[in-house]
Amino acid sequence: MVAEPTARILPPAAARGTGAGVALVWLALLAGCATTPPASEPEAVTEFNENNDPAEPTNRALYEVHDAVDTTVLEPVARGYRDVVPTPARTGIHNLLLNLGSPVRLGNDMAQGSPRRAGDTAMRLLINSTVGVLGIFDVAKEWGYPGHETNFGDTLAIWGVPEGPFVFVPGLGPSNARDAGGFAVNVTADPLLWVGQGWAVVTATWIDAGIYVIDQRAQLLDTVDQIKKGALDPYATFRSAYHQNRQTKIQTLKDDKAATIPVWFPQAQR
Repeated sequence: MVAEPTARILPPAAARGTGAGVALVWLALLAGCATTPPASEPEAVTEFNENNDPAEPTNRALYEVHDAVDTTVLEPVARGYRDVVPTPARTGIHNLLLNLGSPVRLGNDMAQGSPRRAGDTAMRLLINSTVGVLGIFDVAKEWGYPGHETNFGDTLAIWGVPEGPFVFVPGLGPSNARDAGGFAVNVTADPLLWVGQGWAVVTATWIDAGIYVIDQRAQLLDTVDQIKKGALDPYATFRSAYHQNRQTKIQTLKDDKAATIPVWFPQAQR
């Protein structure tokens, strides 16, 4: 829940409903907005603006829904997955899922005007899909092509689209207007979503989506545990961490001026 969600693939029915789900969340937000502090309280006004959470009462209610589902379903399943599945196997599954997301990642790299990152993504897809056995083994990283995460929310940020107000989306976690819209685009843009028809394909995509969710939740087990146990206000902590993570990531993308010199050249700079 701390890291911003990175959409890769959802089953067709779920993917088509993503936009509607985000719209329903926004309708709920309009029904419960926080009161702006009076100008006579400048510190409170500053904090209100920094939080960028004008619909905080509704967002807190949505967080409670999310947390209830997470506590009763996602966390136990993810914990069991981590306890039962050996680390090498979990690493292989995680690598495979990342490799399946490469086409969307490549599209965003290109849209962000980053030929070097796009080249790395293309080479990673080629190498890991072949030598890496469909991506189970991250051979590309050992060969000098490091992995990275990016999504359409990042692309919109690079294009200068404002982030909009904070929103907590059940099932996705902390987000904002720009990133929630970017998530919907990432889901519907995934080419795997449109491959084939029939019960076998639908079943495979549901299984794939389930494994993806479990893998992502397992990655955050320790971080979420620490926040829930140590924070006086977990919601506020998740919100703050999300803001910081997003600002850091977007600034890193903007500052990445890596040359397009092939990695095997001695003078290549990353």
